[in-house]
Amino acid sequence: MRAGLTVLGVVIGIAAVTAMVSIGQSLSQVIQGQFDSLGTNVIIVSPKSERRGGVRRNTAQTLTAEDAAAMVRDCPSVKASSPLVGTAGQLIYGNSNWLPNQMLGVGEGFEQIGTWQVLEPGRFFNSSDIKSSSKVCVIGQTVRKKLFQTRNPLGETIRIKKIPFKVVGVLKEKGTDLVGSDQDNIVLMPYSTVRKRLQGSSFNNVDIIFVSAKNQGKMTEATYEINQLLLDRHRIGQSETPDFQVQSSTQIAGVFGAITGTITMFLSAIAGISLLVGGVGIMNIMLVSVTERTREIGIRMAVGASSWDIMFQFLVESVLLSCFGGFVGFGIGVGFSAGGTALINLLSPGADWPVVISITAGVIAFIFATFVGVVFGLYPAIRASRLDPIDALRYE
Repeated sequence: MRAGLTVLGVVIGIAAVTAMVSIGQSLSQVIQGQFDSLGTNVIIVSPKSERRGGVRRNTAQTLTAEDAAAMVRDCPSVKASSPLVGTAGQLIYGNSNWLPNQMLGVGEGFEQIGTWQVLEPGRFFNSSDIKSSSKVCVIGQTVRKKLFQTRNPLGETIRIKKIPFKVVGVLKEKGTDLVGSDQDNIVLMPYSTVRKRLQGSSFNNVDIIFVSAKNQGKMTEATYEINQLLLDRHRIGQSETPDFQVQSSTQIAGVFGAITGTITMFLSAIAGISLLVGGVGIMNIMLVSVTERTREIGIRMAVGASSWDIMFQFLVESVLLSCFGGFVGFGIGVGFSAGGTALINLLSPGADWPVVISITAGVIAFIFATFVGVVFGLYPAIRASRLDPIDALRYE
C-alpha cells in the first residue's frame, strides 16, 4: 500500500502526459483531414489583411474574376481556379423554408479543385451559366432533406431572396467539419449570379480565389507564378506592399498543426509537474526503507557485499517502483485518451475524432519514469552504501 501511494504521483503525471499527447495527435489528424478535404493541391488567394489600432481588417476587395481566369491561362503550373463570393439568405420551396450555413457563388472550376462532387444525373455549372448569370444552383444533402424530404430535387425550383433558382445538381455527402459544422448544409450558385441578381452589384470583384496546382510537386511553382501574375496585373512595384496574399492549404494546416502542438506541449509540461511530486515521494519512501533495513544492510556488508552492491540494490528498487508507475500511468492515459475522444464524438455528432495510441508518448513515459527513478533514488542508495557495517549491525 505504501509503495502504491508512493508511485501515485508518477502514475498521475505519466497518465496526464500520455492523454494530452494522444488527444493532441488526434486533433492534428482531424485538422489535417479537414484541409485534405479541400484538395491536396489547393492554393487560396485572398485580400491582404492589415492591422489598424490592434484590429485586423481586410483591405479593399481588389481580386476579380479576371484574375482567376488569368491564373489558368498564364500560369503553367495551375490546373483550375474558381472565384468565390459569399452571401446569405433563406431558401423557400413550397411550404418549406430553410437557412443554410453556407451560400457560395463559385466558378465552373470549383468542382475540379476540391472534393465536392455532384451526384449523377445532376450537373455542375458550365461557362454558359457563368456568362449569362443563370439562376441555377447545386444543393447539399442537408438542404435536400430539409426542403424536399424524399422527393427528387433535380429540375425543381426554389426561391432565394424571392428569386427563383432551378436545382441542377445535388452534392455528395461530406459530414461535419472540425468544429462540428454541417458541411452538407450548403448551396452553390454561379458567382456572377450572386453578384448581379442577389447582391445587385455591377462590380466584378470577388472575396477569395481558390486555385488548384496540377500536382503536389507543382505547389511551390504555382504559388510563385500566381504571385508574379497578380503583382503584374495589379501594377504593384517591388517596394510596394501587395494587396493580396497567397497561401497553400498545406501551409495553413501547418500553422494550425504548430498551434495545436504548442498547446499540447504546454499542457503536457504542466501535467509533468506531478512527476516531480512523484519523484519526491519515491525519495521519501526509499529513505524510510534505508532506515528500516539498516540491520539488513549491515548483515550484507558483513558477509562481503560492497558499497556498490548496496547502492545498486536500492537504486534498482527505486527504478522498478518508478517504471511500474510509468507503465500503469501509460495504460490509464491511453484509457483517458480513448474516453475523451469518445466523449468529443458523442457531444459533436459526426466529428469522428480518431483514437490515437501514441507510441511516442509510451517511450517518453518509460524514459521519464526511469529518469525519475534514477534521480530521486540515487541519494537514498548512496546513503545506504555509506553506512558503517558495525553501526548497522548494532542498529535496532
